[in-house]
Amino acid sequence: MVSRRVVRRRRQVLAGALVVLALVAVLAVRGEDERTPAPVAAAPPAAASPSATAPDPDGEGEVAVEEGPASPEVPPASPDVSAGVLSAEVPEAGTGRLVTVPGTRAAPGAAPGAETVQVRVQVEEGLPADAAAVAETVMDVLQDPRGWGPDGWAFARTDDADGAEDPDVTVVLASPVLSAQLCAPLETGGVLSCRNGERAVLTWYRWVGGAEAYGEDRVAYRQYLLSHEVGHFLGHGHEPCPGAGQLAPVMLQQTKGLQGCTPQPWPHP
Repeated sequence: MVSRRVVRRRRQVLAGALVVLALVAVLAVRGEDERTPAPVAAAPPAAASPSATAPDPDGEGEVAVEEGPASPEVPPASPDVSAGVLSAEVPEAGTGRLVTVPGTRAAPGAAPGAETVQVRVQVEEGLPADAAAVAETVMDVLQDPRGWGPDGWAFARTDDADGAEDPDVTVVLASPVLSAQLCAPLETGGVLSCRNGERAVLTWYRWVGGAEAYGEDRVAYRQYLLSHEVGHFLGHGHEPCPGAGQLAPVMLQQTKGLQGCTPQPWPHP
């Protein structure tokens, strides 16, 4: 027969074990919470440095964002009216409403057999932008003979007016907040651009501020950015630098670095 003292002792041991198990369970749950990555901020502060552990196949964005070499730069001190930049200010968000820029533009002198791509340009309402100048810049780049034309493409501009051609691709210029939303599930942090479906999403952050690889030459950087993201729409993936000192392929993620190449914004320089 077991004494009452032994029974009480067994109960105490059992109670202590249950307490330990409960603590272990709480710590395990808390550990899972700590391992769950926090959502990426759509518009990080200027000191943030989003980069990646794995490249996104359709843009400058990433499937995972960590500290890395793609550091945001300080926007220029003066506007660039020719590219539609009326102010160097980079607001985190506009109104969230995309407005199609009215107007059309024919594809000039397309080569025989070339396929025409209808391009719509949209700019987020509330940005300090001249939308008409943005659209002209977009088409100037896409119709440049150094662009994708020699690969059998021609580019025309369309809008949402009655009777207009349906767009094949929409080039969107949006604030950091909206561009991050439009690029989802790719994680761009609002400071990297992307191609997502039939949209080439360009962040106002880069349109204004450029990238370290291009220094003060923001005109060439915009040429690269448009050529790169539309290149994804045309079926091109990322390419590495072919060798130190050589021209960077346009499908190299030049915003993040040149890998030893020199900056180059065109598919056919």
